[in-house]
Amino acid sequence: MKFLRFILLACALCAGGGVAAQPVATERFDRPLGEVLDEVAARFGVQIRCKRFAADTVTARCADFRLRPYSLDESLDNLLRPLDLVWARDAKHEGRIVVQPYEYYRHTPDDGRKLLAWLSAQYADSAAWARRRVEVLDGVRKILALEPFERALVARPDIRLGRIVRHDGYTTQNYALETLPGLYACGTVYAPLARGRHPLVVSPAGHWEGGRYRPDQQLRMATFARMGAVAVDMDIFGWGDSERQVGREAHTTVYAMQMQVLWSKAVTRWIVSARRDIDTTRMAATGGSGGATHALLLAVVEPRFAVLAPVVHLVSHFDGGCPCESGRPVALAAGGSCMPEILAAAMAPKPVLTVSDGGDWTATYPVLEYPYLQRIWGLCGAAERVENVHFSDERHDYGVNKRRAVYEFFARTLGLDLARADETRVSVQPEKALRSFADGLPAGAVHSREELEAMLGKLEKTE
Repeated sequence: MKFLRFILLACALCAGGGVAAQPVATERFDRPLGEVLDEVAARFGVQIRCKRFAADTVTARCADFRLRPYSLDESLDNLLRPLDLVWARDAKHEGRIVVQPYEYYRHTPDDGRKLLAWLSAQYADSAAWARRRVEVLDGVRKILALEPFERALVARPDIRLGRIVRHDGYTTQNYALETLPGLYACGTVYAPLARGRHPLVVSPAGHWEGGRYRPDQQLRMATFARMGAVAVDMDIFGWGDSERQVGREAHTTVYAMQMQVLWSKAVTRWIVSARRDIDTTRMAATGGSGGATHALLLAVVEPRFAVLAPVVHLVSHFDGGCPCESGRPVALAAGGSCMPEILAAAMAPKPVLTVSDGGDWTATYPVLEYPYLQRIWGLCGAAERVENVHFSDERHDYGVNKRRAVYEFFARTLGLDLARADETRVSVQPEKALRSFADGLPAGAVHSREELEAMLGKLEKTE
């Protein structure tokens, strides 16, 4: 009887809405998200646009119960958050809402403002910043986890150098540097004609189509050389000559970020050791977009860089999006960070120029990221050493005005000759002339992504 009473009591609890009981809505309240969003748009008098997904392929569970007739914001939050979707008001179109999948690497400028305020509160003085700086750098390096890749670097790499081609005030020479066995980092060395010791400028290529072959990249690198620097660029992993080894899809793999940082560091150390004309006290890095990310990460893993000029990137609310930039979540370092704080940790109080514009995510730089950087450099007693040049009417590129800003900055900080920054004297070469493997891959070279991943698999087993 006691057992029967227990069973009856349990049933009564369930029927009466106890802990185990969950009311069930009929499936007629499960509706295509697109249909529900159309209803929300009509009810609140807005337009709702979905990006990077088809709303009618997504089902909104118990959709009608999630709507709040008194609040557009709450209705959208209730509908979208369970689906890992986010929404925002379109700043360019009043009355338009944009819905898209949640992106771990992208937040809103308001999120960036809150994050920078929280970070700033962590260091009230220079001593606190000095402690935080160490935590951030150690955290970024730990997340990058380059150690197994560096241990696998070829001790005596195969180095293939093209012929030196003389131009107006500079020379070019293509190179292929073996890094992991049979895997080459490729690029071009632009060097001045004058003798003596020269600054070094290293520039990982960005994601613009054409990579390091594109005209604006050549104009920039050749002009650095004409001004008196040895300037070195390199392919993005999986682009250019690298694409011929491992294919373009390798650029979106989980290890692409590590490979790119490894290449930047390996090329830098090779060029410094191979040439006697490099002044290692005057080393600078620059890059645009994804190239800015890798210029910064190069400074994180190679402390000898004295000057940095990241262009159209490194904001508080966007980490890059490409796996080569955010595949290793460095913004999670030290309990939560962002690219401006990592920039400060790597470089303050050394000279840094950030270049931004009004046509991309760096539109926030003059009012958000730059004041934050000024404060950090101020804690280091060098507020005048961090600069921002903003082009409010320009878009996402490393265009002529942005290049000119970097030329002027490098002239002041590296001792280059600004009078020789004349891009009309640069000879833009066809892609074939800059290829390191114009005649095919060398014997023993990696020929596929699968071959590379088999090698990387062996690295993991040795850990």
